[in-house]
Amino acid sequence: MVSGTLLVMSISLFLGLSILLVVHGKDFNQDIDITWGDGRGNILNNGTLLNLDLDQSSGSGFQSKAEYLYGKVDMQIKLVPGNSAGTVTTFYLKSQGLTWDEIDFEFLGNVSGDPYIVHTNVYTQGKGDREQQFYLWFDPTAAFHNYSILWNPSHIVFYIDEKPIREFKNLEALGVAYPKNQPMRMYGSLWNADDWATRGGLVKTNWSQGPFVASFMNYNSENACVWSIVNGTTTTSPCSPGGSTSSSSSSTSEWFSQRGMDSSSKKVLRWVQRKFMVYNYCKDKKRFSNGLPVECTAKNKNTKS
Repeated sequence: MVSGTLLVMSISLFLGLSILLVVHGKDFNQDIDITWGDGRGNILNNGTLLNLDLDQSSGSGFQSKAEYLYGKVDMQIKLVPGNSAGTVTTFYLKSQGLTWDEIDFEFLGNVSGDPYIVHTNVYTQGKGDREQQFYLWFDPTAAFHNYSILWNPSHIVFYIDEKPIREFKNLEALGVAYPKNQPMRMYGSLWNADDWATRGGLVKTNWSQGPFVASFMNYNSENACVWSIVNGTTTTSPCSPGGSTSSSSSSTSEWFSQRGMDSSSKKVLRWVQRKFMVYNYCKDKKRFSNGLPVECTAKNKNTKS
């Protein structure tokens, strides 16, 4: 896609709020603000590469300029190589306030030779405790790999290289809160968490190996609905069935209207979870001694998703 090209279509919401669907290029300067790190975050190569550094004084991080209410966002990431124990690299969506919503990818650093662990979580109205963790089945430091979050009214799906690894379904009918009203920004960061990140905090960050660097490229938010207030008016939404029939909105409708995964995606999901899942909150009866969360025991549950 040509950098800087914008296709803007207004989308209706209740209370006079509107969303804009924005299709744009892959220039980090257009999409991203580096928000902390005192110079440790840098956009390079004419906007196509973003590096985050971590040293003993500070990590670094960035956020999207836009907020989204539903969408599919993708980022290619190359994680910290070598002995990365104690470090955490993140890619996530999060809203503001004390009762925030959040959808997390966190990559937990490792001792050289050990596999990276990807830690996922879903927060609704300020409550998380929905962790699932997986070993990565490749070396995430040797090359860039694609990490994606799909968030629509029916479910949230975490993808790695287009393979689904986790699904969190909308089970509001059973009393399970689901993120649906609060717009979220995309965030990325690299920071020190050696009190918990590697082997439960037993292995500390070796600062002689620093500075640590994680690299990001090809951020894609073209299938995301950008939150905006437009003169308090409402219009027809291409993020819902019945919207515009342009090719862009048609692609949007596909992910927005998706109610679940197809059989081939479910097969891949089962393979990933059978082979690589190392922790699932829905199986942790010791932690939830008074009973597992509702979504873990309900029909069509999130136990393996």
